[in-house]
Amino acid sequence: MKRGIIVLCLCTVVMAGYFTTDRWAIRHTTMTFHDVLREDRNVTVDVAVRRDREMQAMAEMVDLPVAILSHGNTVKNTEYSFLTNVFASRGYLVISIQHDLDSDAPMVTKVGEEYVGRRMQYNRGAFNIMYAIDELKKLYPNADYRHLTLIGHSNGGDISMFFAKQHPELVKKVVTLDNLRVPFITDGKIKILSFRSKDPHFKADPGVVPDDETCVRAGIKVVNTEYQHNDLSDRGPDSAKSSIQATVQQFLDEDEPPSTIPLLTAAAPSPANAAPAEKK
Repeated sequence: MKRGIIVLCLCTVVMAGYFTTDRWAIRHTTMTFHDVLREDRNVTVDVAVRRDREMQAMAEMVDLPVAILSHGNTVKNTEYSFLTNVFASRGYLVISIQHDLDSDAPMVTKVGEEYVGRRMQYNRGAFNIMYAIDELKKLYPNADYRHLTLIGHSNGGDISMFFAKQHPELVKKVVTLDNLRVPFITDGKIKILSFRSKDPHFKADPGVVPDDETCVRAGIKVVNTEYQHNDLSDRGPDSAKSSIQATVQQFLDEDEPPSTIPLLTAAAPSPANAAPAEKK
């Protein structure tokens, strides 16, 4: 009976959606959890999901694929809507995690140390991802948490690659935007797409991005862009966001049905409201 009611509601919602705008189709919800094992550390997530697919999952008709987005240093988890909307429009449950808190010590580069001294941030990010998954399972049980797509910009891309190295059995795809520290996985078991900036102040450490031969063998796609490091977020120009969106769509089309909902374009924040540029 419950399933029948949900399916009836779903049909009503789909009909109503036909007469509304594209933005109505995707719902964003912000949630904050408290990790008691880490002194009640706040873990805030923005969840984006297509409303019709959410209802189908509630009716146990589908399992939602899951994408987890990790932000760059000094960039907020909500500043990648141009990407979260792409994945959500394709039926993903998209979880954007706020890794950094105001109370955290600033991230410091220590040349000569592993990952230039940032293992602590990567470990914290990996804990945040696992904790967020555990909490979201309670709210969205009909989602596939064992074939994750990880998305990350800069430090968030390094967190994504670090998590994939630690938990390869849980990760299907990784999309990075100019990660600089953690070397790519090259065994060919995880599909990787990476966008690289043309920014003289942000250069990947030696050995992070594989050579062309290794990329071909491992099925890694590296896209060299003309954009600056911090343009690879909502702060960037529309041309950068549109180009990245199109390439991500092609990447996903390789083994998924194409989307039937138009892309949603997120406007960059106004200069008055924009956060400071990310630090290297």
